[in-house]
Amino acid sequence: MSETGFPVVPGKGLMPNWYGGLLDEVSGRIQSGRQRAVHAVNSGLLLTYWEVGNAILERQSSEGWGAKVIDRLSTDLKQRFPEARGFSPTNLKNMRRLAETWSHEAIGQVPLAQLPWYHHLTLFKLKDSATRLWYANLAVEQGWSRDVLALQIESRLHEREGQAITNFRKTLSAADSDLAQQMTRDPYIFDFLGQTDLRRESELESGLVAHMSRFLLELGQGFAFVGQQQRLVIDGQEFFCDLLFYHVRLRRYVVIELKATEFKPEYLGQLGMYQVAVDDLLAGEHDEPTLGLLLCRTKSDTVAEYALRAQSTPTGVAEWQTKLTTELSAELAANLPSVEELEAELAVGFEGRGESNGNGWLDPDD
Repeated sequence: MSETGFPVVPGKGLMPNWYGGLLDEVSGRIQSGRQRAVHAVNSGLLLTYWEVGNAILERQSSEGWGAKVIDRLSTDLKQRFPEARGFSPTNLKNMRRLAETWSHEAIGQVPLAQLPWYHHLTLFKLKDSATRLWYANLAVEQGWSRDVLALQIESRLHEREGQAITNFRKTLSAADSDLAQQMTRDPYIFDFLGQTDLRRESELESGLVAHMSRFLLELGQGFAFVGQQQRLVIDGQEFFCDLLFYHVRLRRYVVIELKATEFKPEYLGQLGMYQVAVDDLLAGEHDEPTLGLLLCRTKSDTVAEYALRAQSTPTGVAEWQTKLTTELSAELAANLPSVEELEAELAVGFEGRGESNGNGWLDPDD
């Protein structure tokens, strides 16, 4: 005890060597417990919303009443539960939509039970149930906020993922080939660059680096940025690859070359040399062979396929665009964040996911 009567905390230097491991383990268990508690509350909230929505849906189906009943129900529920939120007429209609969209069994299972309410409102905009479930799985797996989910839906990620033309099946093992193919897109959407007519690779490169948070989001999970104009010295000569990344799950470097023109087979020769140089000069003992990704303004799929047959290094070819090819629906466009809002959110990461408010876990609309 100290002179003030408070217990004296032992100094860290007096702790045994294994104390750091104990602290990390206990801290991890506390964090996991907090996350489980938040998920449990979120899951219970969604189940309640489904049951309310299902009760409304069944009564409407049998009695045939209209919107005025929902307005009256909203008012009475607020009076009966003055401390509760989430019973506005709009939200009650959304609860009905929840019951229309998912079965009772589905809403209680992963991934739907882990998604916040606002995420479900965004998923309502998809008509196909299989596509909704595909996005729900990715949102949970990759920790997407509602705004990121809305952006990925609008960019039609489900139609672009894994669509680059590659030689991965020939140059990689079966397991690595599937994962590498999945991490590609075609086309890549660089809408955050605006509608500028980019005619120079340097302009495109600078724009992507300036919006690196959004670029990483478009590349997909697992990419870590290493450098721009990465210097490679080969036999006394200097070469510079446009962008260099490391993919954590694939455990290999990824060289990305940017072209503001149509695909030409000779581009692959330069890219292949960069890949081999990165393997020799930068890759570690346990790194797998470097991947190459050539992003062109346009391409002939047939020409790209033929050219890749002669490529011995694992390489993919895809197009890039600065605008979506489909028009935004007015309803979905309202959900999309601005570039500034999205980059601000990405800059702070997803550490707040699971807290009240933040990403909408526990705070539905009134």
